Amino acid sequence: MRAPTGSLTRSAWAGARMASALLAADTGGMTDLDVPVLRATVAPRREGLRLLVVTGPRWARAVADLAAALTVLSLVAVAFVDGVAVAVFALVLLGLVVARLVAAPAPLQAATGAVLLLVAWAAVLSGYERVPWLDVVAHVGATGVLAAVAVVGITRARLLQVPAGPRGGIGLAVVTVAVGLALAVLWELGEWYGHTYVDDGVGVGYEDTIGDLAAGGLGAVLAGLVLARSAARERRRAVRGPR
Repeated sequence: MRAPTGSLTRSAWAGARMASALLAADTGGMTDLDVPVLRATVAPRREGLRLLVVTGPRWARAVADLAAALTVLSLVAVAFVDGVAVAVFALVLLGLVVARLVAAPAPLQAATGAVLLLVAWAAVLSGYERVPWLDVVAHVGATGVLAAVAVVGITRARLLQVPAGPRGGIGLAVVTVAVGLALAVLWELGEWYGHTYVDDGVGVGYEDTIGDLAAGGLGAVLAGLVLARSAARERRRAVRGPR
C-alpha cells in the first residue's frame, strides 16, 4: 500500500502502520489493516457528497446506484398513499446511506440495496400474507446484509481488531452473529411497535417472533461465514502479492 501525501496524513499513516506492525507480532504478521474488506481508511478522508460514492467493481456500483435510485423513487411514489409504506422505504434508504458512509465493499452495498428493496416492496404489496415462507427469506436476507454492513463499519472504525489466522475468522463470524441477533431483536421490537401503535395488521405473535429471530440468526451466521471467508481470501492474496 502506498503512503498518502501531506504531513498530517503521512503521520497518521505511519502511526497506523506502527500499530499494525506491533499487533502483527502477535497475529502471525497480518492484521485487519491488510484486509481490504475490513481495512480502516487512513488515506485522506472523503468529504461532502463523496462520502456517498460507491467504489468497486463496475457491476456492483451499477446495482448499488440503481437500488438507491429505485428506493428514492419508491419513497416518492408511496408518499401520498400510505404512511406505513413511507416509513418502510425511509428505513431502507437509511440502511443504504449507512452502507455508503461506512464505505462497505461495493458487492455488499449492491446486495444490501437489492435485498432491502425487495423486502420493502414485499411488505407494501402484502407479499408476506400471500406467500407465508417469504417472510423467512426476508429475515434471513435482510438481517444477513445488515449484520455484514454493521460489522464492516465496526472494524473500519477501529472498534474491533481481527487477528490473522483461523481464530480471527472464527471471532469475526461470532461477532457478526451477535450483531445480527441484536438487529433481529430490534426488528421484532419495531414490528411490535408498529402493530401496537401504527397498524394492527402488522403480524406479531409468539411463533412469528421466534421464527423471525431464528431466520435472522441464520442470516447472521451466513453473513459471518462470508465475511470470514472474504477476509481470509484477501489475506492470502496480500501475502502472495500482485502477480
